[in-house]
Amino acid sequence: MGQGGSGDWAEQRRQAIAARATADQRRRDAEREEARLLVESFAVTARARGLRQTGLTALAYNGRTRYRTRLTGWYLDLARLHAVDAAGNFYLLTVPTSLRARLTGVTLRPQPAKLVVGEGGPDGQSIPLATLLRKRLDAGDRWPGDEPGARPG
Repeated sequence: MGQGGSGDWAEQRRQAIAARATADQRRRDAEREEARLLVESFAVTARARGLRQTGLTALAYNGRTRYRTRLTGWYLDLARLHAVDAAGNFYLLTVPTSLRARLTGVTLRPQPAKLVVGEGGPDGQSIPLATLLRKRLDAGDRWPGDEPGARPG
C-alpha cells in the first residue's frame, strides 16, 4: 500500500465536508432570504389593509414580566412572542429578567425570521412562517390584545 492512498482519502473527505458545509450555508441563506421576503410582504400588506399597529412589549424569560419597548407593529401569535414592525423587521420578544428594564424598558434588535417559527420547541408549538403571517392578516384588527385601549399583560 502506498502512502498516497490514505492521503488521497483524507483529502477527499476534507473536500466532501467542505462541500457539505458550503451547501448547508447556501440553504440556510436561501431560507433566511425567503423568510425575510415573507415578513416584508406581510408588513406591506398589513399597512395597505390599514391594520392597526400596537405598542409591542417584550416578555422576560421568567414568563411573568413584560417590559416596554419603543416598537410598534403587529404581534404574530397569541403569546405575543413574535412580532413585525411597520418597516418589515421581525422580532423575537423575549429578554432576560431585569430590574432596570422594569424602569426604562428594553431595546430590541430585529432577528432573522425562520421559515418555521418555534422549530425545535415542544410538539405543537411550531408553525410555518407563511401560515402564521397569513393567519395574522386574516384576523385583521380582531387580533386579541390589539383592540383599542387594550393593555399589554
